[in-house]
Amino acid sequence: MPSVFLFLGAFSAFLGVACGAFGAHGLKAVISPELLAVYQTGVNYQMWHALGLVAIGLLRQQCPGSKLLIWSGWLMFVGILIFSGSLYLLAVLDEKALGIVTPFGGICFLVAWLLLALSALKKPQPGTSATSKKHSRYH
Repeated sequence: MPSVFLFLGAFSAFLGVACGAFGAHGLKAVISPELLAVYQTGVNYQMWHALGLVAIGLLRQQCPGSKLLIWSGWLMFVGILIFSGSLYLLAVLDEKALGIVTPFGGICFLVAWLLLALSALKKPQPGTSATSKKHSRYH
């Protein structure tokens, strides 16, 4: 079964490494140290949340029907786009007005982690785990 969140997490990590290398080697001599720090913050948050997406992808294999995990995954991905994306653009374009968008990505991150935490507290329903679905074919 393909996992969209596992893919998005791995691809986001790939892009995070690429953006980090670009910042360290391509932007270091071009933008100010303050803007480079802003850019690096975007890279750091992208990498951590890419790992979060990978975790959600793996957890969905155990609980494929979990709406909390689905919402958590999409919010985490949107958070990467908004939070890290706005910081990348802010740093490269030196456009401070883009900073107004960044907190919306942060809110997406917060809600995503909260939903992930809530999903950990929720008791799995019979027939919702990958193993019980596999098992039910034989019984």
